[in-house]
Amino acid sequence: MALTNPWWILVAAAVAILAIAAGLLWPRRPREGAGALVARAERIRGMASVRRAARIRAIGLGAVCGLGALAVLAGGVIAAKPMSVQQVTPENHSRDVMLCLDVSGSMSDVDIEILDVFDELLDGFQGERIGLTIFNASPVQVFPLTDDYGFVRTHIQSLRESIDWGTSSGEIPEHWVGTLDGPGSSLIGDGLAACALRFDRAGEDRSRSIILATDNELEGAAIMSLEQSADYAARNDIRVFALNPIQDASAVSDDLVRAAEATGGQAYALRGETTVGDIVAEVEKQDAAAIEQHDRVVWTDAPAPWIAGLCAAVAALLIVLWTVRA
Repeated sequence: MALTNPWWILVAAAVAILAIAAGLLWPRRPREGAGALVARAERIRGMASVRRAARIRAIGLGAVCGLGALAVLAGGVIAAKPMSVQQVTPENHSRDVMLCLDVSGSMSDVDIEILDVFDELLDGFQGERIGLTIFNASPVQVFPLTDDYGFVRTHIQSLRESIDWGTSSGEIPEHWVGTLDGPGSSLIGDGLAACALRFDRAGEDRSRSIILATDNELEGAAIMSLEQSADYAARNDIRVFALNPIQDASAVSDDLVRAAEATGGQAYALRGETTVGDIVAEVEKQDAAAIEQHDRVVWTDAPAPWIAGLCAAVAALLIVLWTVRA
C-alpha cells in the first residue's frame, strides 16, 4: 500500500495523542451537589460489586480512548488517500483478419451481398482485429486493423449505401475513388498483395487471415499474379480464405482454390450454406497470439478496508459509550 498524502497520518496521530492527554490531565471538578460525603465510604469501595463496577468502568473508559484513537487514525489514513500498486504486463489476445473486396464492375451486383457476409462474420468474432481493403485496378485501404466493431460496421454500412446509390443512379460509386488508378480491372494479384501488406507487427508471431471476395475475372496486366501474391502470403504465415460470388454453391474456380490452399486456407462459394460458419471455424482454429506490451505500474484507490475499519471503530465506540453511561 502507498499513501498519496502520508502527512495526514502524523496529523491524526497528533490529534489522538492530544485528546488522550487532555482527557488524562484535565483537572476534574466535582459537579455541584455531587460532592456530598458518605460515611463509611471505604467500606462501600471495598465491596466486591463496587470494585467490579469500578473495574468495568475503567476498562470501558480505556476502550473509549482506544477506539477513539483508532477511529482518528483510520480517518487519517483515509485522508492520506491509500493506493494499491501493481505491476502488470497487459496482453491483448486477438487474431488479425483482413477483409479483401474486389469492387470491379463485374462485382457490382454482388458487392452488397459480400458486405452482408462480412457483417455477418463480425458476429462470429470476439477480440479479432478487422481491416478492410478494396481493389479494382488499384487497391485502397478503407480502414486498418481494429477491434472497434462499431467502427467496422459503420464503414461497411457506408460502403453498402455508396454501392446501392451508384448502382441505382448509374454513376460511379463514391467507394470506387482511388480504385481506378491504372489500366485493367479486377487485378486480383495486386489486390491480394495489397491486403497482405496491410498486416502490421511483422516481427511478432501472430495469427493472420485474409478473407478474399472476388469473381476472379481478371482484365489487364497485374504487377503480381495471384500465385505470386499467394506465395507471399504463405511465406508470411497469412492464410487466405476465398469467396467466389459468381459461381454456384458447388463450384469455385480452380486458381482460387489453389491459391487459397497454398496458404493453408480454403476457397468457398459465396452462396454455400456453410460459408460463414466454415470461415469463422477455420479462423478460430488459429491460436490467438498474445501481444505483450511493456510492463506498467497501475495505481488504484484502495480506501475500502480503512473505511470499513473506521465504521467498525465508530460503531464499537458508540456501543461502549452507551454501556459506560448506563
